[in-house]
Amino acid sequence: MTNEQRFKNLSVPAGKVDVVLDTDAYNEIDDQFAIAYLLRSKEKLNTKAIYAAPFHNGKSNGPKDGMEKSYQEILKLLSLLGEECDTFKGSEKYLDNENTPVISPAAEDLAKRVEDYSPEHPLYVVAIGAITNVASAILLNPNVAENAVVVWLGGHAHHFSHTKEFNMFQDVAAARVVMKSGVPFVQLPCVGVVDSFTVSKPELEFWLKEKNPVSDYLAQNAIDEAESYAKGTAWTRVIWDVTAVAWLLNDSDRFMHARVIPTPVPTYDNFYATNYNGYPMIYVYHINRDSLMTDLFYKLIK
Repeated sequence: MTNEQRFKNLSVPAGKVDVVLDTDAYNEIDDQFAIAYLLRSKEKLNTKAIYAAPFHNGKSNGPKDGMEKSYQEILKLLSLLGEECDTFKGSEKYLDNENTPVISPAAEDLAKRVEDYSPEHPLYVVAIGAITNVASAILLNPNVAENAVVVWLGGHAHHFSHTKEFNMFQDVAAARVVMKSGVPFVQLPCVGVVDSFTVSKPELEFWLKEKNPVSDYLAQNAIDEAESYAKGTAWTRVIWDVTAVAWLLNDSDRFMHARVIPTPVPTYDNFYATNYNGYPMIYVYHINRDSLMTDLFYKLIK
């Protein structure tokens, strides 16, 4: 890929584009918003497939269980939305090393699917969980790095004290594979940048309740989750994953601001190693919260 083409692919796409989404949908309540936002943005985004990503926390008994639950949550959202989309199960574990892919239907589909694309006509991969499936696809087929653009919500802001963010620390090897591969790469960091994208109970109730089945589900799911730990307080809940989809819709910087930097390399001790010779990447450093939240709400209730 030429430098000219790389910088073109690092720009917000001007026309309608093909997208696949890689999501740990059962992990939190924000992936569901991102899935709905993606599928309600058909004016620009043509969703070709959705992949279930692994995760392991209090909502799963291991990466495989997290992936399986995410797969079922994706199907649930598609049903609520009245949509159909190719959906694939992803990795059952994290990478053992930086050279061996985890074989899964999701990784195999992405590795095969990119052959229908090119640097001049790339496939956009929006990843909002541990990036195991995407890294495995790159290891299976290096053309993923040529024919795709990866937009990842992962890691923390580069000025933050560490990189121990959920999507990053679950599979550091996968993050390293992707960020060293040369694929045109967009990073939306969590703490220090995207954590400003929060929503409150009154907003959820005013904008989404009793509008349609999916908006009702999203609102109540978010409210129930927040009130499980914060009832009686003036809480807001971050719905970070929406921002990764929104980068593809960021015409004229209406939703966020970003700059070009050399791609760093995540380290296994939870830091970034600066690589001044790294491939150029897009680093999002500010979210225009109100503008994006308004667009999200209007699309969810249309």
